[in-house]
Formats: sequence, structure tokens, C-alpha cells
Amino acid sequence: MERSPFPYQGPLEPEQVTGREELRRDLAQRITDRRLTALIGPRRFGKTSLLKRVAADLEAVGPQPVWIDLYELTSMSDLAARVDKGLSAAVGPMSKLLGSIASSMSLNLGVVRAELSGRPSERPDPVLTLQRLLETLAKAAERHDTFVVFDEFSGVDKVEGAAGALRTALQHSYQKLGIVFAGSEPSTMRALFEDRNQPFFSQADLIEIGPLETGDTHRIIEDGFETTGRAAGTSTSQVVAFSQGHPQRAMQLADAVWRLVAPGETADEFTWAQALNDVREQVSAGIEHVYSLLPAGHQQTLRAAAAGSIYGAAADFVDLNPGTAKGAAEALTGNGILRRTGNRYEVIDPLMSDWLRLRFV
Repeated sequence: MERSPFPYQGPLEPEQVTGREELRRDLAQRITDRRLTALIGPRRFGKTSLLKRVAADLEAVGPQPVWIDLYELTSMSDLAARVDKGLSAAVGPMSKLLGSIASSMSLNLGVVRAELSGRPSERPDPVLTLQRLLETLAKAAERHDTFVVFDEFSGVDKVEGAAGALRTALQHSYQKLGIVFAGSEPSTMRALFEDRNQPFFSQADLIEIGPLETGDTHRIIEDGFETTGRAAGTSTSQVVAFSQGHPQRAMQLADAVWRLVAPGETADEFTWAQALNDVREQVSAGIEHVYSLLPAGHQQTLRAAAAGSIYGAAADFVDLNPGTAKGAAEALTGNGILRRTGNRYEVIDPLMSDWLRLRFV
């Protein structure tokens, strides 16, 4: 079966990432210059895919990446295990170097989770283990050009002392390592780096990843159809307009159109209508589940935002008072569900906005 040119489930392979050239160059330069950077953006906006492309670009000229995923962190032991997993997953020369340095420090990479899950009397101290793991990374960086990505860094906010432990272990390595912190909860990420009470206060430049440019989205869709012997026809402009620069949703919609077009054929208005209906059916249950878990004020605010404004007639219709709207909008913006554009709040996910309008408006 022919493979779709529009993968949308999970991070892309580096060679599949196109667009955002300016941001890619900027991130690569920041890593090379050892400028601590926090990359912020909503979920499914392509942060991980973009950083994997940057990592591949840099790796081709020397620097080796280490990837540490902190999604849904639960404890200090979990933090140490995640760092260990990242170090043990390194490839190429970096893998051998890390293993050798760790061994000299009586560390066995790849088994920290098991060690921290053993009998209480036999478990190593997770904070000391974390420190030794990061010291291993720092020593490796002295001998080989290295950078580290802390993906979903906002997870450290869920574990007391985690940010402080990382700051303590990393602070003397800023000139040795390129470091990028990436996170999908904008309010938490900003607090981690802008709140004076946080260990990482003023430690990194905050960079936002925005929607895909219209031209980039258009080119990706046209190229995907052309390279598989199909023509996107009018569906390109329809996907671009509907997705509003949301990378994952644009690819999901383009994929749905592509699957309805046989080689040698061209998509038309009927193809787009069927594809949109197919995607709506795919996502409806998931969006409804997310919506059902939100507080009533957040639900009202989302409905009002999808209808046009969280204030005025749309708010009155759902009995949403200005105080509730303001607080809910701030919270929903902080967790990446809404974005503020000028004086308006918009639902970031175009399919959620579409679902809200179809369901309630």
C-alpha cells in the first residue's frame, strides 16, 4: 500500500520536516552559541519535530544531540530515570563516550530506573544519581561537541525540587553544552523562566513557535500530492484556510483528502467535503472527552470564543460573565487551548473550534 506523504501522528522524521527555515536557523545558531533557549508552543505544533530536524542539521556538521523527555514527570526518581534513558539512547561516538565516563563514575547507563525501583534499603539517592548523570553529560561535552534537549520541560513543575536539582546540576555547564528547553504549557514555561522565585528565572531566552506560514502549508500540500502522482486541486486552499496554520491538523486534513484521490486524479470540492467529514468523525469523540473534563466556566468561554468573542452577545448567550471569561481565558491560554490575537481569543485547534460551532452554535 502506498504511504501517505502527510504523516500527522507523532513527531516527524527529520527529513520530513519542511518550513520554518528562519526558526530552524535561529535555533541552530543558539545551540552553537551556547545560548540557553526555551521553545514554547501548543501541543501538536511541531516543536519536537522541528528540534529533531535542527538536531539532524547540527549532527551533520559535528554536534551530537542528547534527548531527554520529561513528559508527565512524577518524582525525582522518575527524573533521574528519564535523564538516564536519554543518555543511554545516545548514538554514535557520543554513546561510547557517555558509557565510558559513566563507568568511571560507577554508573551503569540504562539501568537507573531498575535500581531506583528496587528495595528501599538498596535504592540509590535519586538526587545524587541525577547529579552524577548530568555530571557525566557535562564531562562528555568537554570532549565532544554536545547539546541537550529537555522536551516537555514543563513537567518539572509537577515535582517539588526538580527544577532546583536540574539548575544546580547544570549551572556550571552552560558554556559546555547547548541546551534547549521545550514545553507545551505556555503559562508553566513562562513561570519557570520569568518568576523570580523559580530556580531557572532569567536563565533562558523564550522563543515561541507560531502557526505554519500559509506559503509553507501550501507548498507542503502541493508537493505531497505531486510526488505521489496526484493533484490537490482546490483542496489545497481549503485545507490551508481551515487549518489556520496548525501543523498537525493541516497534515491530518491533507492526508484525508489524499486518501480519496487515486493516482492520476485531481481532488475537487466533493473530495474536500468528504475528507472534512471523515476527519470530523475521527476527532469528535476525543474532542468531546477533553471538553467534558473542563470546568463549566472554561466550557462557556470556549463556546463563546468559537462563536466570535468571549465578551458581548456570544458570552451573553452562554451566560458567561466578564470575570469568569477573563479568568478562564487566561487559564485556557496558559495551557495552550486558546491564543490571544489582539483583543480576541481564538481556539488554537481548528477542529475543536469547528466541533464547538457544530455542536453548540
